[in-house]
Amino acid sequence: MDENTDIALRSVRYAQDQFSEAVNQAEEFVREKPGQSLLIALVAGMILNRLPIGRLFGGVVRLLMFALKPALLLYGATKVYEIVQEEE
Repeated sequence: MDENTDIALRSVRYAQDQFSEAVNQAEEFVREKPGQSLLIALVAGMILNRLPIGRLFGGVVRLLMFALKPALLLYGATKVYEIVQEEE
């Protein structure tokens, strides 16, 4: 296993540990204070409902699709160049 793979695996494990710790803390908070948790969830839901998430997400998707075409063209040209260089 090379060093980059090892670093990636350690990073994934660290992220998983941090995520599971956050979930455990959230579960503990909800068990200790269910009413406050429900109120927080309700307020967060109302705020998210008011935000233009759909338009923002749609704009990001359109931007990614716009940028994807030249990126794929550049990637394909690079691969063709590599193949031609290997054959020479």
